[in-house]
Amino acid sequence: MLSVLVLGGACAHTKKGDLETLRPTVESFHQRVRWKDYRFAARFVVPERRQDFERAVRENNDERDLDITDYDIDDVELRDEGSRAIITSTFRWTRLPSLTVKKETVTSEFVYREGKWLLERQQGGPFDGVLP
Repeated sequence: MLSVLVLGGACAHTKKGDLETLRPTVESFHQRVRWKDYRFAARFVVPERRQDFERAVRENNDERDLDITDYDIDDVELRDEGSRAIITSTFRWTRLPSLTVKKETVTSEFVYREGKWLLERQQGGPFDGVLP
């Protein structure tokens, strides 16, 4: 009987995201776009916006022209009882033909769905307007 209660409690707890499950997702997305692994980065985008992200990467020639030189994750805020998170980051990047390094604050909104965190919206930075 005790094991049923413990397992039942564990299942109820996993319906919400937390910082321990969010952090690796956010780090991995940031690293993937930094190293131009856009195909894998797209897996972190909500399914209904994944094609928009992939199309924008293709149309902007990001594999060739975008260079994210660095990023810092500045703030993480859980909302809606752990089902949504707002991530504030600073990106440093260039996109050819410009050689000017841009430093911008990026606000990313992740949602917790079916046991994993997915990127739903993003403002600022090299992908501004792709996931409005």
